[in-house]
Amino acid sequence: MLWILLFLALALAGLVTLISYAVWLAHKTADVLSEVAMLGDQAGRLADLLGQIRLPGDEGDPDSGQDPLLPGRIDVR
Repeated sequence: MLWILLFLALALAGLVTLISYAVWLAHKTADVLSEVAMLGDQAGRLADLLGQIRLPGDEGDPDSGQDPLLPGRIDVR
């Protein structure tokens, strides 16, 4: 009879530990998902800021044929 009570006590302790771990893991998962959402928002803000950067000589016309990184056209004939 003593062995049965010992095994039941160990099983109950294991079950309590398992449930506690599951609750902890659920909270940590919610925290991580919240941080991932915040990171996505920050990435969107960074993309907006990077989209506002204009280089010198860039008139906003992508078909102008001039490289905005070069000061002028270079003829390599």
